[in-house]
Amino acid sequence: MGKQVAGFESRTCPVTRYVVDLASERLIIVNAVSAIVFLLIGGIIALLLALTRWQAIHLLPSVWYYRLVTAHGISMLVAWIVFFEVAGLYFGSTVMLNARHVSPGLGWVAWVLMAVGGLMAAFAVLLGPLVGLEPSDVMFTAYVPLKAHPLFYLGVVLFAVGALIAVGLFFANLVVARRERRYEGSLPLVVYGLLTAAIIATYTLLQGAIAFVPALLWSLNLLPSYDPAVYRNFFWGFGHPAQQINLAAMVAVWYALASITTGAAPLNEKLSRLAFILYLFFINLGSAHHLLVDPGPGFVWKVFNTSYGMYLAVLGSLIHAFSIPAALEVALRKKGFNRGLFEWLRKGPWREPGFAALVISMFIFGWIGGVTGVTMGTEQINMIQHNTLRVPGHFHATVVSGTTIAFMGLTYYLIPLIFRRELKFKNLATWQPYIYGAGMVLVSLGMITAGIQGVPRRHWDIGFALAGGPSVFPGTVNLSLAVLGLGAIIAVTGGAMFMIVVLSSVLFGTKREASSLMLVATDREPTLIAAVEDDHPAPRGAFALVIIFLIYFVTFYLANWWLLGRAWGVG
Repeated sequence: MGKQVAGFESRTCPVTRYVVDLASERLIIVNAVSAIVFLLIGGIIALLLALTRWQAIHLLPSVWYYRLVTAHGISMLVAWIVFFEVAGLYFGSTVMLNARHVSPGLGWVAWVLMAVGGLMAAFAVLLGPLVGLEPSDVMFTAYVPLKAHPLFYLGVVLFAVGALIAVGLFFANLVVARRERRYEGSLPLVVYGLLTAAIIATYTLLQGAIAFVPALLWSLNLLPSYDPAVYRNFFWGFGHPAQQINLAAMVAVWYALASITTGAAPLNEKLSRLAFILYLFFINLGSAHHLLVDPGPGFVWKVFNTSYGMYLAVLGSLIHAFSIPAALEVALRKKGFNRGLFEWLRKGPWREPGFAALVISMFIFGWIGGVTGVTMGTEQINMIQHNTLRVPGHFHATVVSGTTIAFMGLTYYLIPLIFRRELKFKNLATWQPYIYGAGMVLVSLGMITAGIQGVPRRHWDIGFALAGGPSVFPGTVNLSLAVLGLGAIIAVTGGAMFMIVVLSSVLFGTKREASSLMLVATDREPTLIAAVEDDHPAPRGAFALVIIFLIYFVTFYLANWWLLGRAWGVG
């Protein structure tokens, strides 16, 4: 039962000692459950799509392939991620600040709008044609002049409005928490990262409205036409920054997981905060790489946005890429793992799913997603990558691997903390990040290598059977697509493991207050936010890892310039 503490009904978490507003807790739960439902739907669709791109199986007919590509984008890139992020925003702005939710009723309005909008868009795509509605097989980008049924656009708009309300409530919670002096000093770093994500979300969702509201009017024949170039410009002000919301939220979760699993704290918190500020000013410039083949933007605009300006956002990511491993190293060296450069890493809590999720998420995001993203964002190199399978290979390494694995890792701690349920199948949870991560590595590499060989991003059949012509791709493409398909099977297995653990725990786990955040016994007391200490061991191992990564990054980048030079013969 809750009790009145500081003017609102609450409970005190026995592990973190946070004062938890029960109204906010209910909103966190309903948004997290909604996220898991859409993840389940999107994961099933993902397997069907992968088995279709695997040319030897080629499961779906063309109509259902494009239909499910559309539904997959809505379920995964929008609904799963944003619902979870809203739960995270409420958690950060209330629980982590010992504060109240300023308007739970409006929070429920936001959830209803998001749930109705997401289901409406999914219905228009999956079931609309079966009940006589105009097909909405327009894929995630919904490029004009492709036209979906008005329910599709209305669903996206309603979802965006609900998400905007939730983001506004996050800001309001922060203001009230400060006014009521619920916390001292600066915002905790995790909440600061969520604030960054919320600011990015605000202008991202507004640009989404600018793109989709005219599309809705156009689909209702209230607008006679809709300029495709205008739509593309505004859509990518939504489509790409939507993933930058995920980036900021994911990095905030990385800091939280590092603290939860090892007690790590940033060695220089001001530098970590500066990295988040760099995201605010420069991360959106990466959107330009979707417009590099468009005739409207000029050469100077393209080059600046995809290189000189965007590199400042890359600098922010590089700061985090050193700060978090360095914090882990210092925390683990303090536990006695001091031999050589990497004993701290070898003897880390690898059986702890949150630690495994953190390391795997960082590795796939940085070593596969990060380097491919910066490379394809370069104006000249983009010409040989644009709309090939390399593009989804990149974002399956960032959003699907990096963000999703990090969110999965955090979920294992939200179950005992927020749902107050004992986690079931702990051994399954221990192995889940490895299975899912291994599958997604294969998916991403299969897509990237197929894209290098010219396989198009969206085409249903690389054999061009319906066109009556021969395939123009080398035989090695079939191997890349087989790797993609096998990886999807492994990843979906890992996703099923996650669903089993989460759903069985939430539905059938023993109801009780959390006694520990850790799933595997360690020799330390659990904590969410560790104290920063000035005196610490030197993070020599993390520095060595960063140097190795930079060498790999430069090698990969120059290799793509070499491939560009081989694209056309001169002379």
